[in-house]
Amino acid sequence: MTELKNLKFAKADGVARITLNRPKFNMMNIEMMNELNGLFEDLLNDDELKCLTIDAEGKHFCTGVEVADHKPDQVDDMIATFNRIFELTNQLEVPIIAVVQGFCLGGGMELAIACDVIVAGRGAQFGQPEIKVGFFPPYAAMRLPQLIGPAKAIEICTTGKFYSAAEAQSLGMIAHVVEDDQLGESAEKLVKEIQGNSPLIIRLNKRAVKQHLGLGFKPALAGVSDLFLNTLMKTQDTLEGIASYEEKRKPEWKNK
Repeated sequence: MTELKNLKFAKADGVARITLNRPKFNMMNIEMMNELNGLFEDLLNDDELKCLTIDAEGKHFCTGVEVADHKPDQVDDMIATFNRIFELTNQLEVPIIAVVQGFCLGGGMELAIACDVIVAGRGAQFGQPEIKVGFFPPYAAMRLPQLIGPAKAIEICTTGKFYSAAEAQSLGMIAHVVEDDQLGESAEKLVKEIQGNSPLIIRLNKRAVKQHLGLGFKPALAGVSDLFLNTLMKTQDTLEGIASYEEKRKPEWKNK
């Protein structure tokens, strides 16, 4: 693995952990985004992976992408690298958990909402202030309507205002709000709940949710039933789950 200058990375027991580490606001530049994409690409090929967390050093999660990288001579490279983040998070088949403290703004908020679950400290603040400097947030413009509806997405993008963690949760943008000093502990509890399950069945559960988004009722039900009957029920781990329940013992997952 290439030496990381802007991130920290660890992996153990089926859980990968990426930590943003570019003081003081963890603002992303092209180099940092390339490092992030390299890690994501490696994780795509890890069949033992159960979960990925993305957190940050310091007081703030991330305040966006360097304004200097938006200049005309850099912007094509910046957008291609930035978009690759979301192509890869969309391809990752395991749950991705963002652990957010302090400011989560601009591209930082886009990174967070690309994750499946956001756990935020009560003091966290979210926003897309790009409009204040003459931009719009490309990924947020696509993703926010899916999460909170077009009306609120337009409000967020056109006002540039900041939202508290409680406000963001009420909108449906984040899953959990906890006391700031309990952020790490609360996120770890969620990780542990996922970690006890089969890597294969974790992936099938996420696939069942994602692959039918936007379909009508009948094709969605037919698709998820096909996945259940013709993929899930043919796995050794589903049969092991049934056997362990009947035998009142802990399952021994084979990831098959």
